[in-house]
Amino acid sequence: MIIKGFTITAGARHAAHLLRTDQNEHVEIGEIRGFVSNNLRGAFAESFAIAQGTKCKQHLFSCAFSPPESARLSKDQFFHAVDKTEQALGLEGQPRAIVFHEKDGRRHVHCVWSRIDAQTMTARHLSHWKTKLGEVSRELHREFGIEMPRGLVDRKERSPLNFSHAESQMAKRHGEDPRWLKETVQSCWFGSDNRKGFEAALSEKSLFLAKGDKRGFVIVDFNGVVHSLPRLLGVKTKDVKAKLGGEAPRTVEDAKKVLAQGIGKEARAKIELSRARFSKQQTALKAHAAEITHLHRDERGKLAGMHSAQWLKSTQERQARFPRGLKGLWSWITGESARIKANNEAEAKAQAARQAREREELAARQTEERRVLTEKVKELRKAQAHELLRLRRDLAPHITLLRALPPRQDVLAARLGLKLER
Repeated sequence: MIIKGFTITAGARHAAHLLRTDQNEHVEIGEIRGFVSNNLRGAFAESFAIAQGTKCKQHLFSCAFSPPESARLSKDQFFHAVDKTEQALGLEGQPRAIVFHEKDGRRHVHCVWSRIDAQTMTARHLSHWKTKLGEVSRELHREFGIEMPRGLVDRKERSPLNFSHAESQMAKRHGEDPRWLKETVQSCWFGSDNRKGFEAALSEKSLFLAKGDKRGFVIVDFNGVVHSLPRLLGVKTKDVKAKLGGEAPRTVEDAKKVLAQGIGKEARAKIELSRARFSKQQTALKAHAAEITHLHRDERGKLAGMHSAQWLKSTQERQARFPRGLKGLWSWITGESARIKANNEAEAKAQAARQAREREELAARQTEERRVLTEKVKELRKAQAHELLRLRRDLAPHITLLRALPPRQDVLAARLGLKLER
């Protein structure tokens, strides 16, 4: 289970994020503890109000608990993970809120703690929390019998192809595999001995080396988007400069001009046609996903209503077992009331466990139904990424040749079929 943590200043904005149902199929409040308010926005507002009596600005600490796609963890296991993390961070007894999310057929959980100790009016200090989260994550992998990622065992073994959420969203907007760019640039980097070889390898993929705003090296991709080269490679800036030497002669604007000139109207039409076809298929899948989400939410709502009615009826039946009047007094004296109370509590506990099991079984069935659709979406994105890669490879020789032409070579470019767009 991967655990990511961060401190929060804007509690209201984070509450709105956690409650979003447009980005998650299901959102469920698992627990709100230690707050007067029984809702998320009110709880975080309380923490903010108390924090005004201290110098603490980042009064909330949030953790996201994400098991691997193959793991099936129960709510009790998630609560255990939260409790273990709370103890490791020194946040025992602090007010907290737990929110369950289900997205793309996977369940993960968020826990947000208030750092403010209301008794001492000080903020709980979070020392070396990243290291502690890593230790807890490794322990949970062992406890739950989940295969541990190599990068979690040893940071040196972390995959160089890991990407951030922002990188993932950018790649999706262009219909590409978010790992493709990193994998391609790293392949060109480690497969070349010098700057000339690196640039040549990049040009075969319709990528350009350019000078960034801060005199560093950047990559301009097929879509004209600028990426930090050290970040793509996962190496230090000084190591990049050591291999590539001085500044890149080409600016970002120059690289974008070459792309604009090299990609003619026919090529642009092919690219737009590919993206339009992908968008149409994706829209159909999204509509189907929305329909499934609606049906699943309706099923859960009906089950919750049925459980509520059953609980109310059972509670009334259990309450009716207690004798009233003089019989009730005699029952209390003889201990009969205590026996009835114990039986009622055991019965209520069993009913609660049974209802929780029924909810988990429904969620598991719905998750499997959702996974089928998720796999179709992945296959569609993969097919689109391959098609864009093929178009990129087809255009690469033309862009490379155009880049090599001396200035004012319009005639030669025309003979080669490269229409220069001014």
